[in-house]
Order: sequence, then C-alpha cells, then structure tokens
Amino acid sequence: MASFAFILAHAMVLLVLILSSFNSFAKHGYSSTRHRQHYRHHPTNKATINPRLQQAYVALQAWKKVIYSDPKNFTSNWIGPSVCNYTGVYCAPYPDNTKIQVVAGIDLNFADIAGFLPEELGLLSDLALIHLNSNRFCGILPQSLANLTLLFELDLSNNRFVGPFPSVVLSLPTLKFLDIRFNEFEGPLPAQLFAKKLDAVFLNNNLFTSVIPPNLGLSSASVVVFANNKFGGCLPPSIANFANTLEELLLINTSLTGCLPPEVGYLYKLRVLDVSSNRVVGPIPYSLAGLAHLELLNLAHNMFTGDVPAGVCVLPNLSNFTYSYNFFCEEEGICMNLTSRGIAFDDRRNCLLEKPLQRTKKECTAVYEHPVECFDYHCGGSGTPPAPTPLPSPPSG
Repeated sequence: MASFAFILAHAMVLLVLILSSFNSFAKHGYSSTRHRQHYRHHPTNKATINPRLQQAYVALQAWKKVIYSDPKNFTSNWIGPSVCNYTGVYCAPYPDNTKIQVVAGIDLNFADIAGFLPEELGLLSDLALIHLNSNRFCGILPQSLANLTLLFELDLSNNRFVGPFPSVVLSLPTLKFLDIRFNEFEGPLPAQLFAKKLDAVFLNNNLFTSVIPPNLGLSSASVVVFANNKFGGCLPPSIANFANTLEELLLINTSLTGCLPPEVGYLYKLRVLDVSSNRVVGPIPYSLAGLAHLELLNLAHNMFTGDVPAGVCVLPNLSNFTYSYNFFCEEEGICMNLTSRGIAFDDRRNCLLEKPLQRTKKECTAVYEHPVECFDYHCGGSGTPPAPTPLPSPPSG
C-alpha cells in the first residue's frame, strides 16, 4: 500500500528530529521509523539532579506497573533512575539547556505488550514521539496526554484501544502525524480534527460511524486513510481544500453513498485514489482527467454508471485502474485497450456488452431504468439523503 511508502520516506528525517534540539522541529518533516540503531542513549549524570528525568522515572515506573504481559522483555531493564538506558526510551538534549537530557521519544513498536496507558504518562512533557504500533494496549487514552505539548508523532496503531475518538489529541499543538488505525474507536469523528495542521491521518479499521465531517479539507495532510469504517453519507465537496497537499486518499469500505464529487478532480497532487467497496453512484466525474499525477485509481464494487471516460484512461502516470463490479456501459477510446498503455486494469462485472465476464442484461436494465441524478445528493454534516430510487446491492464476489 502506498501509504506505507509515506511512512518509510520520512524515516530518516525522524532520526534528525529526536537527536536535534526541539527548537528545530518546525523546520523538519515528521515520521515513524524502524531505525533504532541510530538512537543513542544518554546516561544520567548522577552528580546532577535532573527533575525532568526524575519525572520521567515516576511516569515509566507507573506505566510498568500496569503492563501485564511483556513476552519480548522490552521493559525488563526498566529498573532504577537511569531512564535513558531503558529499552525503547530515547533521550535528547533539552533545547534551552543542552547539558540537560530529557526523554524525547518512546518506541515500543512490535513489542506485543499488554497493558494500558496510565495518567502518569502526562509527566513525560518533553516527548516528541510515541510509537506503540502492534501491541495489546487497551482501554482509553488518559487526558493527561494533553501535557505533551511537544508531541509531533502519535502512533497507536494495531492495539485494542476503545471508546470515542480520543479527543485529547485535538489539544496537542504540534502534532503532525496521527496513526490510530486497527483499534476499536467508535462514534463520530470530531470536525476539529480537520482543522489541525496534520501531515498524515490514519483512521482506518476502527468502528467510526456518522458521516465524514463536512469541513474535510481544512487540514494540510498529504495522506488521509478512512478505510474500513462505517461513516456513510457522501464525500463532502470541501475535499477540494486539500488540493495543495493531498497525495493519497483511501476511502475503502466506508459505507459511502452519493456521487463522487467533481471537486476530487481538483486534488492535482493526488497519486492514489481508492473508493472501492462502497455504494457510490452516478458517473465518473470528468474532472478526474486533470489528475496528472494519479497512479492508482480503484472504483471497484460500487454503483457507478455511464461511460469510462477516455480522459482518465490517458492520464500520464496511471498504472493501475480498477473499475470492476459496477454498471459502466461503455469504455471510451483507449479505455477499451488499456494493456496497450501498460496499465493494469479490471473491468469485470459491468455492462460492457463486448467484454467477457459482464453482468446479465437483466441486472443492467434494472439499473439503467432508474438513472441517477447527482444533484439529488447533498453532502453535509447532518447526513445524506437516500438515493431517489433503490438500487441493487453490488455483489460481494
């Protein structure tokens, strides 16, 4: 998935982030990283009392007490006050006094630890990053995380966190990278989330419901992943406000309805657009022909109708175009022979009479007897009206 490329592309920048002073943070990119070997531990000077490391000691010992399983022994050396020697804990110079070390990062990725996050973590006020990917942490996030005013990266993915969207992250003034995918968060997304200047937002594979907030696009993210939630409603036209930054938009299996807004075609930097496995209706907007950087377009398993426009098929960087399991009735021009351009494609289960593996005439007629008028759909914060005429569900195969 291209979104992982986003993370890896920023990995080396993060090494600079942790080892440099906090004053330079605003001038750098932000990322998650796997390069532990580049971090250096800074042992505590026993002759000097460091109140920041003393606070960190209190916080980390409180955390250790609520860790119930640590099969890889990540926290086995969390003993004594020298917290900069703890596995997964990384220190850096304090910006106002570089002779003082502070806990600047915690990276427990892939540790398989079970436990929860105690309120005492709010004492780690110098943290720039928290990486807890692929563990078994559960419960809700403590409100004390609001004290982490220097936090740039928060990766809680692949855990067992529950409850509504963790509103505490909205109070983090310097947060740029938010990854809470593969948890059990539920309920609506707060509109304030998209008023933050985030670089990347990963929300996929939770239990979020309601609609995608209508102010979508006030953020400056280059990657937004909503996939595998139950939002419903339609994609708001305010997506156009992402035009100067958004490169990847993944809306797979989010219960989207309505037509794809033409404003998607304003996202001129977009490289990946995936709206598969929804109930999107109507035609492909002709505005998508302006997405010159688009590499992957997946519209499969929806209710699209009309033509596959030639303007999309001739996009200069397009390498993969999937529009199977819809109700397209015609492929314009070069769309009939995408292999001639070296484009991987899938046009099965449509209404393309001259192509193999298409829908039956009965299925196609049932849809085209009730054409969709996209003006009958209105995106907004209060939800989306139903289609004017009931349409059959797309097959699951």
